[in-house]
Amino acid sequence: MNQKSFEFKLIRQVEFAETDLAGIMHYSNFFRFMEAAEHAFFRSLGFSIHEVDQYENIGWPRVHATCNFSHPLRFEDLVEIHLKVKEKKEKTLAYSFKFYLVNEDLKNEVAKGELIVACVSRNKSNGSMTSIPIPERIFREINVAP
Repeated sequence: MNQKSFEFKLIRQVEFAETDLAGIMHYSNFFRFMEAAEHAFFRSLGFSIHEVDQYENIGWPRVHATCNFSHPLRFEDLVEIHLKVKEKKEKTLAYSFKFYLVNEDLKNEVAKGELIVACVSRNKSNGSMTSIPIPERIFREINVAP
């Protein structure tokens, strides 16, 4: 089993635009960081989170999202985001996330989150979405973390 098929790590720096007047990262950006890690995870497997071609028009809307915060992040902090595949079902994926503040050689956990995403097909003519099984080419590459 390829380790990358069930976990991924991404390092991001907190940008000025992601902070409030006190220089603390706004809570909504934790969700953006989770999404960035998910997208990078898909790319590491050779896929895009937004694949549109003549045969498929699939997407991954969020059906559940949580984040618990234990320590603030500030402008220019380096953050390591750990993604793990928590659960894989026919039509959904569940990820767990841990956020670590990276200071020199120390890593302090600052938040934990979770996303559950559904695989959907989007009708090109009217934009409606229908839940579908995860395409086999993607399903077989993603595994649940031990």
